[in-house]
Amino acid sequence: MRDRIAPARPNGQRPRPGPRPRPKVRHRLDGRQRPDGRQRPDRGQRPGRWYERTAGRFAAVLTTATLTAVGLLFGGPQAGLAAPASTGTVGAPAHLGAAAGTAAAPAFNYAEALQKSLFFYEAQQSGRLPDWNRVSWRGDSALTDGADVGVDLTGGWYDAGDHVKFGFPMAFSATMLAWGAVEYRDAYAGSGQLPHLLNNLRFVNDYFIKAHPSPNVLYGQVGKGDDDHKWWGPAEVMPMARPAYRIDASCGGADLAGETAAAMAASSMVFRPTDPAYADRLVTHARQLYTFADTVRRAYHECITDVTSFYRSWSGYQDELVWGAIWLHRATGEASYLTKAETEYDRLGTEPQSTTRLYKWTVAWDNKQFGTYVLLANLTGRQKYVDDANRWLDYWTVGVNGEKVRTSPGGMAVLDTWGALRYAANTAFAALVYSDRTTDATRKARYHDFAVRQINYALGDNPRNSSYVIGFGANPPRNPHHRTAHGSWWDSQQVPEATRHVLYGALVGGPSAPNDAYTDSRGDYVMNEVATDYNAGFTSALARLYAEYGGTPLANFPQPESPDINEITVETTVMQNEPRATGIKAIVYNKSAFPARALTDSRFRYYFRPEGTSAIQVTSGYTQGCPAPTSARQYSGDIWYVEVDCSGHTIAPAGQSQHRMEVQFKIGVPEGGTWDPANDPSYQATAGPNPKLALWEGETLVWGAEPAPPTPDTAAPSVPGTPTASAVTATGLTLSWAASTDTGGSGLAGYDVYREAGSTDVLVGSPSAATLPVTGLTPDTRYQFHVVARDGAGNRSAASAPVTVTTATGGGGDTTPPGTPTGLTASAVTTSGATLTWTASTDNVGVTGYRVYREAGATDTLLGTVTGTTYPVTGLTAGTTYQFHVVAVDAAGNASAASAPVSVTTGSTPTSGCRIGYTTTDWSSGFTGTITITNTGSTAINGWTLTFGYAAGQRISQAWSATVTQSGTTVTATNLSYNGTLAPGASTSFGFNGSHTGSNPRPATFTLNGAACTTG
Repeated sequence: MRDRIAPARPNGQRPRPGPRPRPKVRHRLDGRQRPDGRQRPDRGQRPGRWYERTAGRFAAVLTTATLTAVGLLFGGPQAGLAAPASTGTVGAPAHLGAAAGTAAAPAFNYAEALQKSLFFYEAQQSGRLPDWNRVSWRGDSALTDGADVGVDLTGGWYDAGDHVKFGFPMAFSATMLAWGAVEYRDAYAGSGQLPHLLNNLRFVNDYFIKAHPSPNVLYGQVGKGDDDHKWWGPAEVMPMARPAYRIDASCGGADLAGETAAAMAASSMVFRPTDPAYADRLVTHARQLYTFADTVRRAYHECITDVTSFYRSWSGYQDELVWGAIWLHRATGEASYLTKAETEYDRLGTEPQSTTRLYKWTVAWDNKQFGTYVLLANLTGRQKYVDDANRWLDYWTVGVNGEKVRTSPGGMAVLDTWGALRYAANTAFAALVYSDRTTDATRKARYHDFAVRQINYALGDNPRNSSYVIGFGANPPRNPHHRTAHGSWWDSQQVPEATRHVLYGALVGGPSAPNDAYTDSRGDYVMNEVATDYNAGFTSALARLYAEYGGTPLANFPQPESPDINEITVETTVMQNEPRATGIKAIVYNKSAFPARALTDSRFRYYFRPEGTSAIQVTSGYTQGCPAPTSARQYSGDIWYVEVDCSGHTIAPAGQSQHRMEVQFKIGVPEGGTWDPANDPSYQATAGPNPKLALWEGETLVWGAEPAPPTPDTAAPSVPGTPTASAVTATGLTLSWAASTDTGGSGLAGYDVYREAGSTDVLVGSPSAATLPVTGLTPDTRYQFHVVARDGAGNRSAASAPVTVTTATGGGGDTTPPGTPTGLTASAVTTSGATLTWTASTDNVGVTGYRVYREAGATDTLLGTVTGTTYPVTGLTAGTTYQFHVVAVDAAGNASAASAPVSVTTGSTPTSGCRIGYTTTDWSSGFTGTITITNTGSTAINGWTLTFGYAAGQRISQAWSATVTQSGTTVTATNLSYNGTLAPGASTSFGFNGSHTGSNPRPATFTLNGAACTTG
């Protein structure tokens, strides 16, 4: 005989790092223990776009006829329930819009509350944000989720105020949101919120699709709970690894799979009217997941063990088997699922030492059996379901056998200390759905009035006359326990003191005892936690109350938030003010939160004016990580600068050290020189933010300003000296001249050398120095040359006086080819290249270069021309034999005979040693790539350099977890200090952002420390 499932006592949150509040009630010893000794489950934040949406105004009250929702044909009328609809949709509730007993609805704008409650889900989005995301202070985040397992697991919702993606409560949240839309779709449409609901439901269901890559595999968590909770900062700059966890046929989780099946089935009903293809796709996944849950009956925390301290399902999986079957029945119309639900229903938990179904808890992320009471009562009208629903809701309203849920003097039903309003809101929604169907007039009014009372309490009808919904109503909470909304750069709940963002629509936990007392404290996560499951039933209840009482959504909501401080600054302190030098301490601070973002390619410049002509000395002092400053460089005229290049170093609002970068340096002159910092453009005597430095991220100026534009340089350089000719041969010569000077400030850039040819002069060269070799001339011929100087501003001097030169007699010109190159050898042979070396040729005039060929049948391929006697060959195929030869060329263009060929066989690609995993997420002109290196050899790798090439013009712009550079098509990645050692079998990953021009093929080969790697 099957054991009865013990009564569920779920809570809904997680242990918190850092200081804990000290409540008057008995304090939990480790932050996790419930009053009954059980472990507390735990809890769980993106760069974002905002755009303005204008909502229309709608009628205050919808007619009964409009309140239909997508659903299934109910069975025949049963005692205590309204007659089901006669069509395939759920009929209009029999009780809607009429007075409900003695309850009176306060003047709350339910449309505004619904509008903001949905907005909260956009603040919880993980991954790359969609264009429709309206949260101006969120950005893309967690873009490599799933890279450790080779599956794209980006997207979904962060659970609460942390950054773990817990699949179990996420799926429950989606189910509850979808349930509300199934029942009250017209309320969403009438309030103008249906597009936002559909957007948010699609976003989370797209994640469920990714997390379910095959019928019996479901990824149920991304992020390690304890590691995530130790850190307090914005989602966009998370520093910790985010492992992915799954269930599968060998280690399943009926609770997790069953709830996800319910979410996708319920959501399919919401999408059926507008996108039937997407609805079909969701149903396919839901069917597979339910079969998986029913076949592999096991608690998911046994396989995803990290979730045990956070979201273990204390109620077991039986409730999800019933719940999931009901939703599949509603989504498909198949009677077999209803039969399955009713069969499994008889195994649901009962009260201790009793055959009575549980009624002293409520529908929440852990236990859904209470929701099944309402669904089956409404679907079938059978008395046993009606009795179970009545008993449960009576316990919450008038009591059962002298026992009743605790209720505060102000009317709040308090089931449990942690997140009490969440339980009240969930129960209120279910009570509304049930009261709309029951024909028991007493209970209809009782349950309806109870639900209205609970929702209105949360909106502000309470002894404190205060809202518990952030950004709504009177005196709402301002300090939710939410990392990204807080916007700390210090990894601290106390820095800054004020919460930097308004987390519109989030329902906080509220009073933790039936005394109506509340403290708006970020550190009190019991009262001030927010979460996706907190808002799910609450949102659906708001839709129902809008349908009855009306309201108007806010126009122009939301407005974009503006930064509260200078987010990114450079502060300077004068450390030494000496007669011949100035010592500077410069600190880059990143306190960004609008959205939070990391600096990874930054550099800043300090500008100064030297006195006299003494050499400038730059001395490096302490540096937190960035390289020492450059030597002094001329900016313009008499303004110079030193630059500190921090590219490759991350400066992010992620901690006390991580959000800052300090560099100290000294600028001065040697003994005998003069120095006065007073006229330096960047000098600031007072310590603090210094806008006279300039800080860039990439090519974007993010702080300060460069010195004012200099006076335009309009002065031409001086005229070069008259050229002289030397080393005159039959076909060439060398010209030299006295150098020009430039006083306009832009500096001398070079020279243009012309051969006079009648009315049109021929440019023969543009050297930077005052000399030029001229070749290709005709023997025994008279030539004239002159020179023009040019400066950095493009000003050109007058032409120099010309020089006339007659080339030597050549007897018809040089026709003698150089000698044949000898001694051709190959060295440094790898899987993709080799270095060729040979002995120099001789020539009667002089060898000017060598042509290197790869033999390819009847036609040899010219690889390149060099002036020296060595040539690096690249781009070869591993395990392939090639032949090369070299031809010498002189100044007259005579070519020697080909050298004796050399044969080269490249190394073979190893079958072991290293393996590379390469994945990308592409969009119109860019992509995010992830590379995983696995040591498949038998010895440890101590330090690694990975090289690969792009063949379609891709360019890497930003990288993390490795130092990545690109030269031409070749990309080189080297390890950081913490991931350079790979034991046999170990792996590490790094990622990067890049651009492409429409095609993004993967690299053909990867080489690790000079050896080719396998891919896969």
